Amino acid sequence: MTLGVIASSLMLAHAQPHPLLSSGPMLGYAEMTETVIWTQTTQPAKVQIEYRAKGESAWKKSDAVTTARQGDHIALIKLTDLPMGTKFDYRLLINGKEVKRDYPLEFQTQDHWRWKTNPPQPPEFTMGIGSCAYWNEIRPGYDRPGTPYGGDYETIGSLHAKRPDLMLWLGDNFYHREMDWLTEDAMRYRWRTDRAHPALQPLLGSTHHYATWDDHDYGPNDSDSSFRLKGVSLELHKLYWPQVVYGTPETPGVFTRFEWGDVEVFMLDNRYHRSPNRFPDGPGKVMFGKEQMDWLKKSLVSSDKTFKIIASGGQMIQPLVLFEAFTRFPNEQKDLFDFIAAQKISGVMFLSGDRHHTELLKVQWPGAEYPWLEYTSSPLGSGAGRRDNEQDNPARVAGTFVTEKRNFGLIKVTGPWGNRKLVLSAHDKNGDELWRHEVSQSEMRGPR
Repeated sequence: MTLGVIASSLMLAHAQPHPLLSSGPMLGYAEMTETVIWTQTTQPAKVQIEYRAKGESAWKKSDAVTTARQGDHIALIKLTDLPMGTKFDYRLLINGKEVKRDYPLEFQTQDHWRWKTNPPQPPEFTMGIGSCAYWNEIRPGYDRPGTPYGGDYETIGSLHAKRPDLMLWLGDNFYHREMDWLTEDAMRYRWRTDRAHPALQPLLGSTHHYATWDDHDYGPNDSDSSFRLKGVSLELHKLYWPQVVYGTPETPGVFTRFEWGDVEVFMLDNRYHRSPNRFPDGPGKVMFGKEQMDWLKKSLVSSDKTFKIIASGGQMIQPLVLFEAFTRFPNEQKDLFDFIAAQKISGVMFLSGDRHHTELLKVQWPGAEYPWLEYTSSPLGSGAGRRDNEQDNPARVAGTFVTEKRNFGLIKVTGPWGNRKLVLSAHDKNGDELWRHEVSQSEMRGPR
């Protein structure tokens, strides 16, 4: 057994109360009649889920999935033909025996709300958002010397205590180290050990998770389409963040779209097809690539949802170009934004991570019928920064600049049909509210 495997085993034994459990269970997507539950074991084992609707006494049992080394000992248990709009309790079985957790294990299915009443009443729900989660390494010499870069992991617990229905991971969801992105086995080690962090487990077990990536969980710092192990990185992302579909049959990537109530979320991939930051300016310099942008345009036009949330690892509308942002790819940015404006697409809002600070930006794009908002939420667990040259950003909504403290965001979707609203808020490591901003459906469309 190698030193790396020994260290990994020690960490997992510390993280979990059962010798066969590496991490999880974790909830993946939730649709009206289906969900998926992810679990990772430490060695080959048989995994099952028992579940029942709340208030019922009889448990149902899933088919067994046997984990294997070539699949990183991961079990994906898909539960189908579930009743719509229902909340469930569940429990984890490994080799036929229940693995007890000291926190609730719950999942839900989405409601078929549209035809229940006239007018229809979409559900009220809450999304958690965040990025930049650095999990400190237990092996000496693998992390930066001095004060650990990661910390304040109670931030994750405070997020869990808010009990969001779903969580959007906005990139840098963990950090590859310099030695990690050189080989496939080292990348797999990083995914496995960071997913097993004890602070993560309660949030994984009762909130449905959706994720895109940024550079650090894709590969090296500022990485792009030239990263030599990008294919491995893509397969690992799919394995550790289960989703109904990623990319298209013609175009690989972690981009996808999903609905929750009357909201549709478009998770973009800003790395797999990206040109290097220092690539010559011109139409060939892209952050997302033509195929992904064509997919996004068609998806936005086809969507009939009240709110259309475009989520990316990097900032999208930031006019203050000091670091990585879509604004550094002006041809592609103008093409997309002119399209959204010309098509008069209502309800558009942007989400991003990356920046190690939190802010709400507001920009009026030429030709757009309403100003666009972008909520940047960062960091969950990595170092929190502050830069003097960003203090006076004219696009920032006053009072929303959070620096030098780890934090997370919430988006509550509420209100009656025709008058829906988004309640955006930022919270510190204790869960205390740092700021709140409300935007109504009527503010996100042109004159009717």
